[in-house]
Amino acid sequence: MSTQQLDATPPRPTQAVIGEPEVVEDAVARAAGVEASAAWAALKEAATALQLLQARDGSVSDPADRDAARGLVATIAQSVEELRPSFPHDDAYLAACVQDFVRWANEGFGVPDFLDSLLAFQPQQQRVDGLRHLVVFPMYTQNGSPDRHVEALLVEVIWPEFVATLEAGDYGNRLFVPLRLLDFTPGYDTNSAVLFPETVAVRETPAFTWGAIFQDREAARFRRVVAAAASTTDLALPEGAARMVADQALTEKTFVLWDLIHDRTHMRGDLPFDPFMIKQRMPYFLYSLEELRCDLTAFRECVRLEATTEDAETLEHARLVQYAVLFDRIFRFAITGSRVRNYDGLGGQLLFAWLHQRGVLHWTDTSLAFDWADVPGAVVALGEAIDDLYWRSIDRPKTAHWLAAYELIRSTLTPHPASVWARGLPEEVLAGPPKGFTDAVLDDEFPLSMFYESLDKKIRPVIESTAGIVGTSEVLP
Repeated sequence: MSTQQLDATPPRPTQAVIGEPEVVEDAVARAAGVEASAAWAALKEAATALQLLQARDGSVSDPADRDAARGLVATIAQSVEELRPSFPHDDAYLAACVQDFVRWANEGFGVPDFLDSLLAFQPQQQRVDGLRHLVVFPMYTQNGSPDRHVEALLVEVIWPEFVATLEAGDYGNRLFVPLRLLDFTPGYDTNSAVLFPETVAVRETPAFTWGAIFQDREAARFRRVVAAAASTTDLALPEGAARMVADQALTEKTFVLWDLIHDRTHMRGDLPFDPFMIKQRMPYFLYSLEELRCDLTAFRECVRLEATTEDAETLEHARLVQYAVLFDRIFRFAITGSRVRNYDGLGGQLLFAWLHQRGVLHWTDTSLAFDWADVPGAVVALGEAIDDLYWRSIDRPKTAHWLAAYELIRSTLTPHPASVWARGLPEEVLAGPPKGFTDAVLDDEFPLSMFYESLDKKIRPVIESTAGIVGTSEVLP
């Protein structure tokens, strides 16, 4: 089918999922098995082929490639049309998606603009466990491809009843959408575990109304890495953590609870202005503290939930979130990725060293052990130290906040011997613009400790093997 033919086809009336159980069940049932359909296979193949013709900005810049691109776009559009009846709740979005593809082709394959279809895609309005979405956009993928290429995904909502209850109460987060990956194009055959609207190619930036995280990927990575790390360090996992390593579904629900609280923590509390540093250039260790602050808030809130909830499932997962935060941070986060401004890695290093120096984590006779009764208090204390840093920084100049943040980290982690920050920034930097402060930070300002250098050598292949992993993968080595 040509793009001209598609352009002439009037869109079918929009349908939507409403609240009646039988309607919701029908919407869930319609998309069952769609990942094995010929239409999805054709869409995925065409999108993957189209990526090879796209420039970094998403355009098809070589005129010699445009005829081929036009044929691939026609296949994508036809496949989306064939799949639309399986996703009645996304009908308006999928109709807009086809029109965005048609317009892009007809206008000569410049920088793509999918604002219309992005505005029509509102998955946060349909948080129903098991509900599926077909997602097709030109976009980059965080921790994956930096290029805005056409990517296609089949995903499924994870929305346990106990999480819905918490979200409707003290942990409201209307933008949060937890998902499970079913199938995807190469941009997601990576470490990327998020789907964010700000990654989509659009003509203007809209107000963002949702953010999605793939808890099945996070859970699968956790299970594989923690199993390997526990074996390598001779760590006797607590009963709850051992059950997570053995049970994908249990771990997915745990990560949904963790991410619900983490995600809503950004921009909440006693904070310096714009603590998330959106579109700002500043030392990467500030990002470390912000991400760690949100994780430790999730930890602290789950300690509180464990002490106060009467719901058995909430109680179970509140306990498990504490293990998830602890082990994901100190094992996977600390040694995943390069040593170039690795802010998540630094946060993991800081948590490990903080617990070790407070005597609740022990590395003795080449074995790792914890004093579990004292771990929650020590973890919460680190969160409180970061909270106090933020509270004090409301009254500080920006660069003074940076210096105070550095001192908090340096009080626990040892900087690189060549660090200018550790020796003391020279007066011309201190008296100059913020750029001088940032430029003086080493790419690996806080190198791995000897413990982590050894652990990295032993389980690096396991960590690298988790790229592209999903919940249906065989996740135990």
